[in-house]
Amino acid sequence: MSPTDMADRVDLDKAIQTVADGIDAQFDQLLQLPGDARDPLYAAMRHAAIGGGKRLRPLLVCATAELFNVDREAALRVGAAIEAIHVYSLIHDDLPCMDDDDLRRGKPTVHRAFDEATAVLAGDSLHALAFEILANSGTHADPFIRAELMAALAKASGPEGMAGGQMMDLEAEKSEFDLPTVTRLQALKTGALIAASVEMGAILGHVAHEGRIHLRGYARDVGLAFQIVDDIMDVEGDAALAGKALQKDAAAGKATFVSLMGLDRAKQQAAMLVEQAKNHLASYGAEADLLRAIADYVLERDR
Repeated sequence: MSPTDMADRVDLDKAIQTVADGIDAQFDQLLQLPGDARDPLYAAMRHAAIGGGKRLRPLLVCATAELFNVDREAALRVGAAIEAIHVYSLIHDDLPCMDDDDLRRGKPTVHRAFDEATAVLAGDSLHALAFEILANSGTHADPFIRAELMAALAKASGPEGMAGGQMMDLEAEKSEFDLPTVTRLQALKTGALIAASVEMGAILGHVAHEGRIHLRGYARDVGLAFQIVDDIMDVEGDAALAGKALQKDAAAGKATFVSLMGLDRAKQQAAMLVEQAKNHLASYGAEADLLRAIADYVLERDR
């Protein structure tokens, strides 16, 4: 079955839109303006969190949770927590002290739409909101499940995950990284939250740690393919579709998968990883078709 046929069979576009709408609804409810001097902070959080973006991480949570018949509302709440971490990282990543970007998801970055201090606080607040969501009994009745969810997200967000990868990315401007180092960087910066999305969907499904091996393999390969495609789009993509500036890594002299492997080999590697990711799902039947379609989408996306 071709990737397009697979996507049609599970109606991937509908799944993406349903999850995106659900996440926007979560943030709309959670980030109501309080009507006092904190209003600019809430407005900045809403600016960053509502609308736009691929919502890949919440989609992966929901698709994994569906394997185990988890309530969709619980999956959306966990997806909102992961997306809050992702959005906070984008706000901070766009700041002048880091990547200094003016555009994100087709809108002015938060420090441009508001100011730098508000952007820092908006990122900090979204980070805190993520764990507030997971700690709430409305996410899951079992406190042990909630604790495991929080531990998984904390590890994926910190120095052993996303923040560690961001530090490596900053160091990449001053060092010449080889392919294994760039792979490690991206496994942390981008891959850790993608992996956590699948892991947390399985946690919601009460899957034992040792029972998640195949899902971890899937998430690892999808995460790496995602970043390779990002690097390819940075060379071949359309900035209007991407909603952000392109070719900044090359301008900064950073090594990327494309600069280290070449464009053709990078495309081949991404395709191989997507096939490998789907092979990890061989023990599942049609109930995993959405996860398979997401893997194909990662390869075929244009933004």
